[in-house]
Amino acid sequence: MNRDEAKNILLLLRHDTADAKDPQIAEALALAKRDPELAVWLEAHCARQLAVGEKFRQIAVPAGLKEQIISEQAASERRISRRQTLRFALAVVILLFGALAVFWFPHRAPDDTLAIYQNQMVSIALRGYGMDLVTNDPAQIRTFLAQKQAPSDYVLPAALQKAGVVGCAVEGWQNAKVSMICFRTGKILAPGEPSDLWLFVVDRTLVNGLSAGNLPQFSKVNRLVTATWTQGDKLYLLGTEGGEQAIRKFL
Repeated sequence: MNRDEAKNILLLLRHDTADAKDPQIAEALALAKRDPELAVWLEAHCARQLAVGEKFRQIAVPAGLKEQIISEQAASERRISRRQTLRFALAVVILLFGALAVFWFPHRAPDDTLAIYQNQMVSIALRGYGMDLVTNDPAQIRTFLAQKQAPSDYVLPAALQKAGVVGCAVEGWQNAKVSMICFRTGKILAPGEPSDLWLFVVDRTLVNGLSAGNLPQFSKVNRLVTATWTQGDKLYLLGTEGGEQAIRKFL
């Protein structure tokens, strides 16, 4: 199985199901563990699925919709015109095509990639990552990131400069490099947890859906509260566990 074949198979993977037990999907997942480029693609694909699912969950159900559907169904059973049937069928086809397009054309960037980017970076922070460089020296971190051609000329908020830095890693997004700087908030961490405050820095032109201005946007993504803002040509994403106040004190 090559990388392209694995991608086509992994497009069928659904989370929280028994899909991973399918022999072909299991083989593709095993290849992703050995192939860094395929692993980055799979992580981005899963983040898109999570973001789309989250958008659907945020859609409020109109009041009285159930009663309306039952009423209209009863009326249609008594008499439904050919025009109504064709119109309904066309709507279903359009909706189905739109849903399939999300999964069959993952290489096309959506107009709003901010939610996808946030989901992917948060998943990296929570998955049990390994830092590429472990150090409490900010200068060493900048030098290392520059050598790896990742963003290194970032500007830290004054409050974040006072947080304890513990290391960094280089991650990927849209075939570009993302700088991940790891900090500690000062809380006692569980064994094996190197940090509990993460900053991701990437070229701002690679992420769409940013609001005008440089004020932070706060979001709840998985277990983390995040603050996202732009400065110069960079997009910053800061995340930690807790509520909005837990992250405001580092801005």
